[in-house]
Amino acid sequence: MPNSATPTHCPYCALQCGMNLTPVEGGTVEVSERADFPVNRGALCGKGRTAPAVLSSRVRLTSPLVRSGGTLVPASWDEALDRIAAELSRTRAEHGPDACGVFGGGGLTNEKAYTLGKFARIVLGTSQIDYNGRFCMSSAAAGGIKAFGLDRGLPFPLEDIPRTGCVILVGSNPAETMPPSLRYFTELRENGGTLIVIDPRRTKTAEQADLHLAPRPGTDLALALGLLHLVVAEGRVDEEYVRERTVGWEEARAAAMAHWPEYVERITGVSVPQLRETVRMFCEPEAAMVLTARGPEQQSKGTDTVGAWINLCLATGRAGRPLSGYGCLTGQGNGQGGREHGQKADQLPGYRKLDDPAARRHVAEVWGVDPDSLPGPGRSAYELLDALGTDIRSLLLMGSNPVVSAPHAAHIEERIKSLDFLAVCDVVLSETAALADVVLPVTQWAEETGTTTNLEGRVLLRRQAITPPEGVRSDLEIMHELADRLGVEKGFPTDPEEVFEELRRASAGGAADYSGITYRRLAEENGVFWPCPAPEAGLADIGGTADTEGAQDLGDLGDVGDVGGTADTRGARDSGNGEVHPGTPRLFLDRFATPDGRARFVPVSHRASAEEPDAEYPVLLTTGRVVAQYQSGAQTRRVDELNAAAPGPFVELHPRLAERLGATEGDPVAVVSRRGRAVAPARITTAIRPDTVFMPFHWYGEGRANSLTNPALDPTSRMPEFKTCAVRLETVKR
Repeated sequence: MPNSATPTHCPYCALQCGMNLTPVEGGTVEVSERADFPVNRGALCGKGRTAPAVLSSRVRLTSPLVRSGGTLVPASWDEALDRIAAELSRTRAEHGPDACGVFGGGGLTNEKAYTLGKFARIVLGTSQIDYNGRFCMSSAAAGGIKAFGLDRGLPFPLEDIPRTGCVILVGSNPAETMPPSLRYFTELRENGGTLIVIDPRRTKTAEQADLHLAPRPGTDLALALGLLHLVVAEGRVDEEYVRERTVGWEEARAAAMAHWPEYVERITGVSVPQLRETVRMFCEPEAAMVLTARGPEQQSKGTDTVGAWINLCLATGRAGRPLSGYGCLTGQGNGQGGREHGQKADQLPGYRKLDDPAARRHVAEVWGVDPDSLPGPGRSAYELLDALGTDIRSLLLMGSNPVVSAPHAAHIEERIKSLDFLAVCDVVLSETAALADVVLPVTQWAEETGTTTNLEGRVLLRRQAITPPEGVRSDLEIMHELADRLGVEKGFPTDPEEVFEELRRASAGGAADYSGITYRRLAEENGVFWPCPAPEAGLADIGGTADTEGAQDLGDLGDVGDVGGTADTRGARDSGNGEVHPGTPRLFLDRFATPDGRARFVPVSHRASAEEPDAEYPVLLTTGRVVAQYQSGAQTRRVDELNAAAPGPFVELHPRLAERLGATEGDPVAVVSRRGRAVAPARITTAIRPDTVFMPFHWYGEGRANSLTNPALDPTSRMPEFKTCAVRLETVKR
């Protein structure tokens, strides 16, 4: 491969920052700025700059491992693949196809996620597939579908944020979780807009805000309802918008009016004057946005909480209008694409529902199988993991580390250990991989080509920059080899572009329609926003039905524009078959993705978290991330520079709480919940509420935060309640 820079994208968060990679000695690459990519405009965080460190053979897997005599030992590829195929076959024969489980990851490319869902349903015939993205944005997805008929993390590009009048940022700390995005909020304020940050901690992001609200963890739902109450009471409802573009307002209004300001102040700890100031700042500009992240979403009432914030946007006319709207800041690198194309328990490619007969027929035709042969919906992520060793006897796991990342993690670790058989595909020997019977080393982001979809719904092409080391194979190759061994000789190509071409056909006509996107376009453009139907399909609206007023093809339409919006043909290319759809940067500008084109208010009311403090567990725990580590830390904890910046877990607590405990800075503190115990050094700061402690969740061992967290599930999204549980603190003698 020539020693020249390859334009590609970072392997970490959902910004998918652009970068250039140049091969260097030792089989790795050097990262340099790629200023032409509009999302990060050349800026990179420490994780992106140091990403090549994980390519080193010093930290990665380069040979299959097979358990022998209780120990993982190197093995040949044939031995490892034969072992996996034999064990999966035995499980199916003895216990049925649903005894085989599949667990994926939000970092897999679209091609891998698509193929993994196809592999589970065609090769294994199992319904038991889900992925760790369920732990990321599933509540926002459920809330968006209820209200708008469609879920896409952001229904507008990030470039719109600096041009709006006000942003309410709920439970998000982009200064640490996706640092290059902070410039959008800085530019918002430089342009005269205002930023409101809602977080129980005074984070680095909150320090940049015009107004910081610090509610008690688990009360975001009450807070949103209290704000909507004030919008009504102060006569700030956009009555014309509500009448013309929504349904269900009266029921939602009645629910909100039960949450008067003083009542909400008692629940949340946010003062009435702060509530009124928030409403004023949000309603006075012509345009405004609400952006949520894991804070309000990772709750047992996360879907309702998202719905309450969407109701606030709808009542004030701040959705489906230029520079306004509700959006979710998706976390994982391909969390958006990962849930669109089939590795989620209830979905088929194109964001189709698995229990929809028409969806089953369409996808089955692409796959060349009988629709009736496709299994129905399976268990959600935590429920799947909780069933390991009982209903599910064997598990194939790709790109996830649930021993660290799942709630009630000690319990999940025991469930994994109880399996008859576990196979893991990963780039490193993660804590979960260390428990496996077979571990397969896979190629990484710089060693393979594939597509991802960032938090804006922008489909991107990651390009291969270097040749993978000998002994490493791609996930696509692994699924091809396993399918062949399990009796399915065709339908599992190893070339990612060939897989993407099939994905295009499978997604055509679905909510997440990629059929008009090609590798050629992605190589020429800085991404293409879905939905992007193929030219032969005509210009589809967000509901998936033709909206062409009799046009026969795009050539009859003149300028094609955003779905439901104004013309925006930037990046459109001639494919040789006439004008192509330019993609859809902005959703909902004329209509929503519902049968009648109107958004739905969903009436919701505050309810307590699944676990509230009491005399035995009097303190609230909330969890999150730090800037130098990522997710379960499987990769970032192998980078010296990042470990120097964030060497281990800690317990963040207020000075008053520390004084009552008798703890000083750096003292080991035990945090105890009904599920487990974690120990980490105290970090004492006034940046957190006195009734709350915070722990980052990147580490295994005695400081594992998810030993404590509550697996109580949202009834709609099946999201666990990571963000709040009751704990007590204890001093630890060393």
